[in-house]
Amino acid sequence: MDFLTIIRYAWMAYDSTRPIKRITDISAMVSTNHVYKIRLEDGNNIIAKLSYFGKYEHFVEDHTIINALSNNLPVRYENFLSRALMKGNQLFFHRFQNDIIDAWVVFFRPIKIKKSLPRRLEDQDIAQLGKEFAEFHKSCSLIRHTLPITSKNMTTDINQLLLEVDDEFPQHADYIKKQCDLFLNNTYKINVHGFEKIPVFVDWNIGNFSMSSNGKFYSRWDYDWFRMSSRIVDFYFISRIVSNVGDRTLFTYNVDTLMEDRFLLFLKHYHEIYPLTKSEILFLPEAYRFFLLNYVVREGNYFFRKSIAAQLQHEVFEQHLPNIEQVFSADKILQTLGL
Repeated sequence: MDFLTIIRYAWMAYDSTRPIKRITDISAMVSTNHVYKIRLEDGNNIIAKLSYFGKYEHFVEDHTIINALSNNLPVRYENFLSRALMKGNQLFFHRFQNDIIDAWVVFFRPIKIKKSLPRRLEDQDIAQLGKEFAEFHKSCSLIRHTLPITSKNMTTDINQLLLEVDDEFPQHADYIKKQCDLFLNNTYKINVHGFEKIPVFVDWNIGNFSMSSNGKFYSRWDYDWFRMSSRIVDFYFISRIVSNVGDRTLFTYNVDTLMEDRFLLFLKHYHEIYPLTKSEILFLPEAYRFFLLNYVVREGNYFFRKSIAAQLQHEVFEQHLPNIEQVFSADKILQTLGL
């Protein structure tokens, strides 16, 4: 499929009076989402995101929420998120359909980048990141009631996996069902549906946000994966950021990072600013289980290229899911936080 042609059609629908000079693919090369830098003849740059996985309605919903968030966050985060382009008084979305594909495009203003985190953080960096993340989550909490309502939650996603598992994963169907039941039962016991829901980004990684010289968040330029959920859903990826291993060129989703002393240091400083509850700590392994089941198993073939998805799913079944209960210790975290 010629995605560049779709991008050109989308831009013509947005503003045909401003010709495109060139289009550069700046995608991460691991995902089925495609991101492009558009250079216009007038000298300006625009970012385009093209997607064809899931439902168009969900694509519109997600980007509408994140655009509202980018506008409603307190002034200290006014440049943190890229804003989508509007036409008239509405966000602009372009839908391209033929016999082969149903694809959707949204345009963004380019985001400025300052200082990226080092590959491996020092203790003082982890402490600052814990405080800054707490402040950011608090700001997201403050404006949560101003954002559009989402139609998705973790339970609906897991139930969808249960509907698909016999057809999509016949060899692992029984094991996946067992893990889904564990998630549903454990989250029911700790009343996850009663948790406050804020915007979370799920895929925070060292490579997609930058900091100012004083250790404050400056910008996030990833246009992928977003949902309204418990703040705890962000924490597995934070544990990867602060891990002793540091940034990684190969994907792996081991549970071990949740129990590293470096992550406990992050939680300690986060907790001082925006206190966590015992129930939220008990939810940590379930947030990790949800990520594996939903994003690696159910949607992995769409989020990752085929060879990467196959390897990650193999690791999930053989290593990651079986190790959750053996590795994770809520008592150690609760003791660290004094809960």
